[in-house]
Amino acid sequence: MQKKLLALAVAGLASGVASAQTNVTIYGVLDMGYVYSSGSAGPRSGTNTYSGLASSAAGNRLGFKGEEALGNGLKAVFTLEYGLNIDNNSGLGSVAPGATNGLQARQQFVGLSSKYGTIALGRQYAPGFDATARNDALDASDMSIQSSLSDLYGYSITPNSGARFDNAITYTSNNFSGLTISAIYGFGESNLGGSYNTDINSVYDDSKVGLGLNYASGPINLDAVYQSRLSVVVPNAAPLPYKLPGTSKSINEWYLGGSYDFKVVKFFGSYQALDNNNDVIASGINNSNLWTVGVNAPIGRGTLGLTYGRLTTDLRNVNDGVSWGAGTSYTYPLSKRTSVYGAYSYFSNNNTALPGQAIAVPGGTGIGAPGESNYALGAGITHSF
Repeated sequence: MQKKLLALAVAGLASGVASAQTNVTIYGVLDMGYVYSSGSAGPRSGTNTYSGLASSAAGNRLGFKGEEALGNGLKAVFTLEYGLNIDNNSGLGSVAPGATNGLQARQQFVGLSSKYGTIALGRQYAPGFDATARNDALDASDMSIQSSLSDLYGYSITPNSGARFDNAITYTSNNFSGLTISAIYGFGESNLGGSYNTDINSVYDDSKVGLGLNYASGPINLDAVYQSRLSVVVPNAAPLPYKLPGTSKSINEWYLGGSYDFKVVKFFGSYQALDNNNDVIASGINNSNLWTVGVNAPIGRGTLGLTYGRLTTDLRNVNDGVSWGAGTSYTYPLSKRTSVYGAYSYFSNNNTALPGQAIAVPGGTGIGAPGESNYALGAGITHSF
């Protein structure tokens, strides 16, 4: 009898533990294709050309997300998501450029969710990440015009790594009749001079803030985003003041984007601007504005997308830098999780523009050149799980 009672007690305990366990989902995206990209080298003789495998439709990733019901509608939530390079021997354990560890973390956070919204802490997407992806006819792929230009010119309102904030706390509201509000604050945790002494560092140095509004109802999607890098510090060599004079001011950005789906065709548009208030060009970022228009439409079982974008940079003492690009893609679904695609994009830069290029080939840059044009042609396959 005692053994039976003990067995029942152990079974009950195990059942209680199982019911409290976190529900974990493993997910990921695998994208790989062939890319050929070429453009004049400019002042240098010859042509810049890339031919090889690259991810051009979606960022490869492996992720884990889960939740645990805590009672009264409260849930613990988490996400761990890491980048992969599946064309070579690199991935979760490889060191990404600028990373301080061996993981290419896209996002990693833990938080609490309730009927009032979700609060989370960790490395997270700022509001501009999803907003730019929602309003892009090429789905924010690596051959997207908005993606390429916003990344090259230092925007944090972009579907790239610049829109992922470290040391961040976020709030995301639940959906209220189509309206969702999101906010983020990323702590700068500055320690110039090897200390946190307030005579040297401010708790606001290199911190980041963002606010996003999204309205989605029926065929309409609208996004408004404001993001700012506060007290941007350019380190100065010792001795004091450690901060380069003319810095410690904000870099402010705003974005408006939208789309309307007529079923037979869907239109997209966006406009964004960046204002660097530092007396010196902090982080190499100039004032600029970027606008895009696009359209996609179902063609057969697949979707054809077209887009155009133009970026103008406000340069000091020289003519403004101008880069523009146009691109197209066709995606054909083989199943709900697998699709094949083909894409083409073209870029043109004036003599004072940064070297905008048609695709971020492995290594980041190397095809585009000031005063020259370039193009990229790619085809591949994407599988999600």
